[in-house]
Amino acid sequence: MTVAVIQFGGSNCDRDTVQALTAMGVDAELVWHEDGLPASPSGIVLPGGFSYGDYLRAGAMAARSPIMEDVREAAESGTPVLGICNGAQIGCESSLTPGAFTTNESARFQCERVHLRVENADTPWTAAYDEGEVVEFPIAHGEGRFEITDDRLDELEDDDRILFRYCDADGTVSDDTNPNGSKHNVAGVTGDNDHVAVMMPHPERVSLPDLGSTEGRGVLRGFES
Repeated sequence: MTVAVIQFGGSNCDRDTVQALTAMGVDAELVWHEDGLPASPSGIVLPGGFSYGDYLRAGAMAARSPIMEDVREAAESGTPVLGICNGAQIGCESSLTPGAFTTNESARFQCERVHLRVENADTPWTAAYDEGEVVEFPIAHGEGRFEITDDRLDELEDDDRILFRYCDADGTVSDDTNPNGSKHNVAGVTGDNDHVAVMMPHPERVSLPDLGSTEGRGVLRGFES
């Protein structure tokens, strides 16, 4: 079976993701959203980019594409689903995961490398790391600030559904290490079940030796389990 990387109008990290997965020995293929989801994919990626030009708000229009109903059904049946950057925005807009991603606190597009602290190493997406381990991934977004009610965030924290937090190289979490103003420095969360996850940083951009790092492969190994 094959991991389906969904393409929407404006996706621009779709081929990067296929290449990263293929280099790891994972079968992956591009799937145009209008063609519908292939039968029984082994996994699904909602990739980064600017689907529909981020009109209305980032991810809002792609979340209403008919293929997303198939994605939701696949997720409910246990298929691994990962949303990255714009895919994270689509995932939240589709209620695959809680919360929302909105305009960065700086009101600027943030494109840089950031440190992340692994908060829960007991998920398919973080099992390759140790809890508390610090990794460095790139970000590239204008609407990456994670927002959620305090009560809902407390629930996520109690249920160990926070994947990563923005931190410094030593793992210290603070306002100074928060690139976009995300609540409690949250950079990635899981859905009701941990085989569904979204994150703003780009693991596929640190997955090949030629890119200078393969730290992101740990996340993509979630499709090997």
